Amino acid sequence: MGELSTYLISAFIGISLAAATGFRIFMPLFLLSLGCRLELFQVGNEWAWAGSNLVLITTSIAMIVEIAAYYIPGVDNILDTISIPLATIAGTLLFAVQFTDISPFFRWSTAIIAGGGTAATISTVLAGTRAASSIGTAGLGNFIISTMETIGSSVLTILAIFVPFMAILVVLALFYFFGKFGKKQLQKKLKKT
Repeated sequence: MGELSTYLISAFIGISLAAATGFRIFMPLFLLSLGCRLELFQVGNEWAWAGSNLVLITTSIAMIVEIAAYYIPGVDNILDTISIPLATIAGTLLFAVQFTDISPFFRWSTAIIAGGGTAATISTVLAGTRAASSIGTAGLGNFIISTMETIGSSVLTILAIFVPFMAILVVLALFYFFGKFGKKQLQKKLKKT
């Protein structure tokens, strides 16, 4: 039972960090690097690189640029087109690094499906939400979405690190909400046709 619970916790952390990259790509990487640097939590050898000065400086600059760029109307929509594949890659990596003691095939195949899939789904839904906001508010409402994404990424990353059981519940709630919202939007479109 101990090994199974270790794998479950690792999966919860990996999926939750991947979900956080769906909101903001560099926020989870920065917070992980900061936490490693400040020794707020113990990390294994596979995370040793995260606490280096280079990674901390690089991720902090990337995070600040990413957050600021999402507050510029028009630029935010352009960023959405590249953020989906980048979030997918980051989500895959953050999931995979949780499982260093399993076969590479199983590790990477589950990382692509669970980590990359989670990040891609959240990033895609948020890109669609921003596009709808851009049309409906001429981009003026996008700052609200950007703020919520930044907060969501921060909170989800912190939960993933310190309370992974709570984080996975948040991710499941997000998928439930996205599913309900998406179904409702699809039904509206079908009624119009």
